[in-house]
Amino acid sequence: MGVNKALENVTFRGALESVMEAVVLCGLQATGKSTFCKERFYGTHVRLNLDMLRTRHREGILLHACIEAKQPFVIDNTNPTRAERALYIAAAKAAGFRIVGYYFESKIGDALQRNAERIGDRRVREAGIRATAARLELPAMIEGFDSMFYVRLTETGFEIQEWRDEV
Repeated sequence: MGVNKALENVTFRGALESVMEAVVLCGLQATGKSTFCKERFYGTHVRLNLDMLRTRHREGILLHACIEAKQPFVIDNTNPTRAERALYIAAAKAAGFRIVGYYFESKIGDALQRNAERIGDRRVREAGIRATAARLELPAMIEGFDSMFYVRLTETGFEIQEWRDEV
């Protein structure tokens, strides 16, 4: 019985370590990031989102808790700049997490149209979307991602393609 218990612990520990994944979403508001997050990661990853947490301090506490617990997590923010993404990537990479990026097609006209269809608190000020668009830097593998994907919102859902850095 002692041997079986030891094997269970080794198997469990190996399984836990193999799913240590940090997902970083990137793109304008109203491009489908939160919907994608809920559809794809709801049952497997903790969602960190400034709309919900409201402060960077709270976000940092939850981020560090996920890292300490080796809990997969997804950063569901716009993450428009390399510097903003680097904060998450560096912390997760240092802890041995696999880093996966998803860049959401960010055409400002489409984002503004979808945003106009939102109701109540979900609607973002147009100036906010335009400001994010002005700061948006395309992500690149060199930032520390282990894999990346390009996501396009379609009428029927999401189209996902493997990322290719522009040369």
